[in-house]
Amino acid sequence: MSIRRAGTLLGLILLACSTPVLAADPPRDLGALLRPIRERYDLPAMGAAIVSGDVIEAIGVDGVRERGRPEKATVDDQWHLGSCTKAMTATLIAGLVEEGKLSFETTCSQGFPGLEMDPAWRDVPLWLFLHHRSGAPYNIEEQLTAVRFGVGKPTSRDERRRLVECLLGRPPETTPGTTFRYSNAGFYTAGAMAEQATDTAWEDLMRARLFEPLGMTSAGFGPPGSATEVDQPRGHDPTGKAFPPGPDADASPAGGPAGTVHASMRDWAKFLALHAHGERKGGARLLRPESFAKLHEPVGDDPQYAAGWTVLDRPWMGGRVLTHTGSNNMWQCQTSVVPDADYAVLVVCNQAGDGAVKAVNEALNALIQDHLAQASPPPK
Repeated sequence: MSIRRAGTLLGLILLACSTPVLAADPPRDLGALLRPIRERYDLPAMGAAIVSGDVIEAIGVDGVRERGRPEKATVDDQWHLGSCTKAMTATLIAGLVEEGKLSFETTCSQGFPGLEMDPAWRDVPLWLFLHHRSGAPYNIEEQLTAVRFGVGKPTSRDERRRLVECLLGRPPETTPGTTFRYSNAGFYTAGAMAEQATDTAWEDLMRARLFEPLGMTSAGFGPPGSATEVDQPRGHDPTGKAFPPGPDADASPAGGPAGTVHASMRDWAKFLALHAHGERKGGARLLRPESFAKLHEPVGDDPQYAAGWTVLDRPWMGGRVLTHTGSNNMWQCQTSVVPDADYAVLVVCNQAGDGAVKAVNEALNALIQDHLAQASPPPK
């Protein structure tokens, strides 16, 4: 065997060990499934994919990147994932836990040494922030505005630190550990704790510890594309108004750990496939199976929420389901991951609002039915 061929084979082996193999020959086109749903709800574009094991069995898109313009959306375009970022942040943190840089039981006083905080926060563990049971509010809007338009040009890491100081300087809104309260602010805090433990910005941690190992080359932060060219889909508010990338097209970068990641459908599918079979196989040299199981373990009831996932029991779908929606009020997406049956479905849309929510949910249900029909043996 030649040295060149041996090197190529070694590279393929390493790639197979480090990233999911997501390819079909070719995948079925879902454009026809999406078109009537998109048209019924008058949306600019929708995309969807079905992942079975490590293979994208079907993928498709329908519509345009910006309402009123001719540029068609494509299957390789990038989409804002909103709060579906939360599961990514939790996965990143689980890796730091495996390395001993953090513990899920790390408390606020341990995670932010020397920071003045209300006494009620001192013993609240990281784990509760990842489960929306820390006592943190949904958002801290006035502080987000302050760091976004404050004096100077602080980094997103500096901004997150200021947000955490504001949050922990006041008492929790509910008694920590007792009540579910969906909280973006809790995930800002978890991201800032990871930054404190590694002396590295959350964005850099995500690139080095999640995107690169998974081969998520399209993944980034904030709205995708250029402000001067319609080279990627643009988000639209519920009225249908398009927003080019810029300060008005997303939340403050300080809120990144709660919801600013964008990615192509293929790259998001790599992350979802990781969680679909991670409890059995581990994955991509990122986490051990027991870490995936921990991430999928809900705390409390009503709802059952794990680290970035709502956990449902859906026998007709194949068992336990991990699901989440994402939106920054200009995009809408949703995914359902079925670990017991090793498949996932995802839907993306470049508009927000009630119509987009209904359309995405309708499309998601259609994808599940499509996958189950394909997976079932034909009648004899």
